[in-house]
Parts: sequence; C-alpha cells; structure tokens
Amino acid sequence: MDRLTLAAYDNDAAAFAKDWHAQPVPADLHDIVRRFFIKGGTTADIGCGSGREVAWLNANGFPAVGYDASDGLLAEARARYPHLDFAHAELPDLRGIAANTFDNLLCETVIMHLDRALIAPSVARMLDIVTPGGMFYLSWRVTEGADQRDQHRRLYAAFDASLVKAEISAATRLLDEEVISASSGKKIHCIVARKAA
Repeated sequence: MDRLTLAAYDNDAAAFAKDWHAQPVPADLHDIVRRFFIKGGTTADIGCGSGREVAWLNANGFPAVGYDASDGLLAEARARYPHLDFAHAELPDLRGIAANTFDNLLCETVIMHLDRALIAPSVARMLDIVTPGGMFYLSWRVTEGADQRDQHRRLYAAFDASLVKAEISAATRLLDEEVISASSGKKIHCIVARKAA
C-alpha cells in the first residue's frame, strides 16, 4: 500500500467511515455479487475499509472475512460490526492467507491506491487465494493520464486495464466493463473472473 494513502486512512478513519456509510447503497456491486459469487462460499473482502460490504456479504449468504492494511479502518469496522471477522493484511503479500482459501474474493476500488509496480503482483496474489473454480471480483477507480493524489494525499494510480488482465489470463473473464459507481459516482473498471478449476 502507498504509505501516504495508508497514513490518510489511519489518521482520518472515522471521517472516511462516516462518509462511506452515508453514500448510497452500492446496488450495482450487490447485483454483480448475487449474479456471480458462489452462494454460501467462503468470501474475502480485500481492502474492506470500515466493513460495510463485509456486513452485507454476511447478511446475504456469503460468509465473509474483511482484510485491510489500515489499522484505523479495521478499528472502525470492528466497532461497527463486533460480531464479524476482520484482520490486518496488506497487498501484495496478504501475509497469513493461504493459497486456495476463498470461494469468492471481493476487492472493490483498492488497487489504484498501490504503486503501479505492485498492482500486477497484488492481482496475482489475490487470484492465488481463490479456490479452483472460485470467483474473483476486482474493481478500481479509473484515472486518466498521470497518477494523481487527492486532497487527503491518497494515491490514484493511472494504469491500463491490460496490466490486470495479464495477471488473470488463466481465469475466465465473465464480466469486464467500465461503469459509473452507484455508490461513489466515480468511473470504475469492474472485472469478474472464474479461476480455473
């Protein structure tokens, strides 16, 4: 994770959590999960933030664990959802998570916060922890031109989708589209892939 981005999330975790939970429900994301994820399958939310989607996944038949690199955001998640499971894990290593562990993996608008050199190994590692035949949902905010930082100093890396697609070439892509997020209102690229059995 980019250090300035991680510091922003750690230092202002409560404010980010409040903002995210006030956003419209991400109905588009939920529709994709219902359409493609394995119902009842073990599910990882990588970059879970303050836990909103972990709560939704668990409530809708996708038993989920949330992972994040920000201890501040994990504290927010645990305070909001004390009955759910959250753990510290950082891309690209995801230390402590074994290969072929989760039937479903959700990574919603996280990888654009990585240094460009870490994006490909992060995507490869996430696919690695999906079970054979399991489902991988990945999205990122699209940044045109050069890398940018927002007013909080969070990194938004500019990169071509081919960088991601090369790392999942052995998987079957079931969805690949650029859309405007129903929750954030930003342009995002979404991919759903099934890992080879």
